[in-house]
Amino acid sequence: MAEWKPTLAQHYHERTKYDPETIAQKARSLDWDKQPLPYKDYKLGTTYDLKPYLNNAPTDEENWEKWHRLSRFLLLSYGVTAKLQTPSGDQILLRAAPSAGGLYPAEVYLIVRGLSFLPEGLYNYQCKTHSLIHFWEDSVWPSLKTACFWDSTLENTELAIAVSAIFYRSAWRYEDRAYRRIFLDTGHLLGNLELAGSLTDYRPHLIGGFNDDKMNELLYLNPQEEGVITVAGLADILEIKQNLPPTTTALPSKANHHFSANIPDGNLLSHLHELTKIETEPNLSSKKRKEAERKDKYNFPFCLKVSTETQPIFWGEQLEGLQETILKRRSTRGFNGEEITLDELKKLLSFTYQPQDYWRQSLDSTPDFFDLNLVSTFVAVSGVTDLEEGCYYYAPSSQELRQIRFKNFRRELHYLCLGQDLGRDAAAVIFQTADLQQAITLYGDRAYRYLHLDAGHLGQRLNLVAIYLKLGVSGIAGFFDNQVNEVLGIPEDEAALYITTLGRPRRG
Repeated sequence: MAEWKPTLAQHYHERTKYDPETIAQKARSLDWDKQPLPYKDYKLGTTYDLKPYLNNAPTDEENWEKWHRLSRFLLLSYGVTAKLQTPSGDQILLRAAPSAGGLYPAEVYLIVRGLSFLPEGLYNYQCKTHSLIHFWEDSVWPSLKTACFWDSTLENTELAIAVSAIFYRSAWRYEDRAYRRIFLDTGHLLGNLELAGSLTDYRPHLIGGFNDDKMNELLYLNPQEEGVITVAGLADILEIKQNLPPTTTALPSKANHHFSANIPDGNLLSHLHELTKIETEPNLSSKKRKEAERKDKYNFPFCLKVSTETQPIFWGEQLEGLQETILKRRSTRGFNGEEITLDELKKLLSFTYQPQDYWRQSLDSTPDFFDLNLVSTFVAVSGVTDLEEGCYYYAPSSQELRQIRFKNFRRELHYLCLGQDLGRDAAAVIFQTADLQQAITLYGDRAYRYLHLDAGHLGQRLNLVAIYLKLGVSGIAGFFDNQVNEVLGIPEDEAALYITTLGRPRRG
């Protein structure tokens, strides 16, 4: 067998690791005069105000209920849910989906084919005003189908969503490492799309494999500054012909083994994005289909095993608890160091990893991810009642925690989270990791996108259930990568993707 050579995604991952010995040297002052605006402004187009359809009682307007559903769906996915006033008098608008540094790189577009209440064409969701701007009026659905390689989910749907990212919004602060955060942030948004769909009778069918250049052209994006991240056919489940089976969500790109190792800092993000594009539809034989059941790892014969089976969380007769939670979710700024209960941890894991247990509450039992078999989950326990301190592998198929390390890691967690007290004071810290080489073998360098999108999606489910349980929660995408592997005791080539800290929130 030929020796494996690192690919561009692996090179990028190594180059963008935070290292204790070099992080201070790479630190720079932010140029606040160049801080990007987190909103896109279209000068031309027809505006459709969605606010009147949020809370008002139904009117005799023919399509009021359809407008109401779409308005709620967009608000719960990416709408403004809080406003903060800064000491300088500026206003910060917080959205339903969290974003690193409040930079919100994602833009949401609607592509309409033949809705009775919304003309065909292209729309940008203006979250600042909770409105849609219709900036292109001609039919583009045939072009959408071509760009998505005639994905079957677009045959019967009348509405699609495209999520793009404006790279500089994140790169302004996080430089090349921003690529990780962009996809984690978009994963948060995908988590909201899924749950908001259940609340409004829509079902998003993810399309991660598409012709990037054609999608960018379809939306009139400048590929030097932004790019489409994912597409979803949005099925109306009240229309029987749109009740579609799950399909392939991820297609492979090339694995780029031949590249310059001297790509200048600042160009690495754009270089990776360009070389993970798909130009032509992969052969059917090379399409990687999701397996029906997730695989568990790290099954040591004598390790402590703790069952995580529990009763599903009840979100209310009409899922009112879920809607309220999405609207009030906020990242926690500090924990008080107190313990959480084992039952609370079980419920966190249940909602995040066992969606099949929630179908009786009208939640999607098989939500779309790209390939969860590639993502592993570990839990560092510092303060959970009736659970020994240490690091555990979470086995989702067996629904159990398997202890792999034995000690309290508060000091190490504080350190690897770049000295943030969230790591030290958390009762439990959840890590998402992946075997990067295995992922690239399946999906080429585009796997790097899929892994972070899935990690962000899982992170958003953790966010929401923690808030519902009145716990504190905060995602961390900045950490000392190699120290994560040391604490968890996992191989060096296992890539740390995302960290979620959990605990009792500090008051005041």
